[in-house]
Amino acid sequence: MPNENDFRSKLIKRLRDELPEAIILHLDPNDTQGIPDILILCEDRWATLETKRLRHSNRQPNQEYWVNKMNEMSFSRFISPENEEEVLDELQDSFRS
Repeated sequence: MPNENDFRSKLIKRLRDELPEAIILHLDPNDTQGIPDILILCEDRWATLETKRLRHSNRQPNQEYWVNKMNEMSFSRFISPENEEEVLDELQDSFRS
């Protein structure tokens, strides 16, 4: 099982390959505590993803708050190797709608 940094790096590469028109940014974890790891800007749509090594990995304070808040605004999810395909399918759907 990859560590979280390895998973995040591979995920960002995959996102860049699958969404070549998008801007994919790794956000600074020291800027705002609990803010998701990845910001995806695609035309007039945006999304954030919080990477976890495992689906049930510990969540830092405020991560749940920010993922839920950003999901109300656009699209945001916790993503791990176990739910990667499901989350990326949902992301693609949200960008198409």
